[in-house]
Amino acid sequence: MITLSDDLLALQQQVKDFIAKEIIPFERDPRQDSHGPSKQLRDDLVSRAKSAKLLTPHASTQMGGLGWSHMQKAIAFEQAGYSPLGPIAMNIHAPDEGNVHLLDLVASEAQKERWLRDMVNGKTRSCFAMTEPSPGAGSDPSMLQTTAVLEGDDYVINGRKWLITGADGAAFAIIMAKMEDGSASMFLTDTDVPGFILERNMNAMDSCFAGGHGVLTFDNLRVPKENVLGEIGKGFKYAQVRLAPARLTHCMRWLGQAQRAHDIATQYARERQSFGKRLGDHQGVGFMLADNEMDLLNTRLAVHYCAQVLDAGERGNYESSLVKVISSEGIWRVIDRSAQILGGQAMTDESIVCKIFQDARGFRIYDGANEVHRMSIARKLLGKKD
Repeated sequence: MITLSDDLLALQQQVKDFIAKEIIPFERDPRQDSHGPSKQLRDDLVSRAKSAKLLTPHASTQMGGLGWSHMQKAIAFEQAGYSPLGPIAMNIHAPDEGNVHLLDLVASEAQKERWLRDMVNGKTRSCFAMTEPSPGAGSDPSMLQTTAVLEGDDYVINGRKWLITGADGAAFAIIMAKMEDGSASMFLTDTDVPGFILERNMNAMDSCFAGGHGVLTFDNLRVPKENVLGEIGKGFKYAQVRLAPARLTHCMRWLGQAQRAHDIATQYARERQSFGKRLGDHQGVGFMLADNEMDLLNTRLAVHYCAQVLDAGERGNYESSLVKVISSEGIWRVIDRSAQILGGQAMTDESIVCKIFQDARGFRIYDGANEVHRMSIARKLLGKKD
């Protein structure tokens, strides 16, 4: 077991207290729907995180963040994830968490001042437009259909994206598009410009992401050359810069959700009487609780391991693939067992476990389906020399 320093234990308690006192009371707030919390609710939550000095802590200190290490994030993001609204409040939700990391590393100083600083301050949101409907890019980004063609001083972008988290209400977007030579590049654009069209929000199973999941069309969207993110032709490389840390933070946040479901189920098993004894004293229920504890421990250790790999300066792509599969499948088992223990109440919105159950199913698909990660892991294993 990884021993936590006094500083990390203090951080863990700080975030735990913040979520319990300041955020969980908002979980029944009517200013949210099937596409996530409204701007007004988000603003209220962000203001509380700002007052607690917990807003966008993973951003660099130069941009107004706290420059947290991956291990600090592992400890704190799990606590933030204990409430579905915690990541929204602390501005560490997807896709903004990953976009902050990407812009911090790749964007020019002018781009950081134009787009990143306001996002770190909680004033704006963003989206990351890569996924496309068939036959475009899904788990295989090389199948990009969206194109970018240079015309004068602008790149003209045409294409269609879907399942774009946070698109509704995003102030700007990072767009992945294919170049004429077949390479890929990333482009920054405001969303209130001609040619950037939000067709609709998709009615998804989850409801924990601000702005939901949108369908976008780019119709001769003009992006000035100075708004290319990084260098032309390096889009796939930058995607990897973004995806490994962002993949791991998904694991951190969902671990908090699973812990919440388990805690509720455990308390219920202590108090509920069934067939003459406590529900938890029935072996079938007790075994489920024990299995939950083991899955939570395995997931937490895996997350901490990968955080240390990233903090050591390694790319962590292989390790984050391992942990993404371990985490998404482990937390799903925990949440599923917890729902089973709670019985009928978990099937209604009377219990937060119902929402956690609906939100969590997508984790085995988001950031690359688990089957794709298994393929990648196998390829790397087979390519290794003894």
